[in-house]
Amino acid sequence: METIQGIEIYPIISLLIFFLFFVVLFWWVYTAKKDYVQEVSQIPLDNENDNQL
Repeated sequence: METIQGIEIYPIISLLIFFLFFVVLFWWVYTAKKDYVQEVSQIPLDNENDNQL
């Protein structure tokens, strides 16, 4: 891999994408409305319509 020109940029880009993704995810979770979080947290427990075939 040492013979490939410009390959050293790919790990840096990967790290930046990884870091930015988790920063944005943390920001979204931190600023999410509590009502929305409560509603979404109840979705797995609300399976009344799923059991009807």
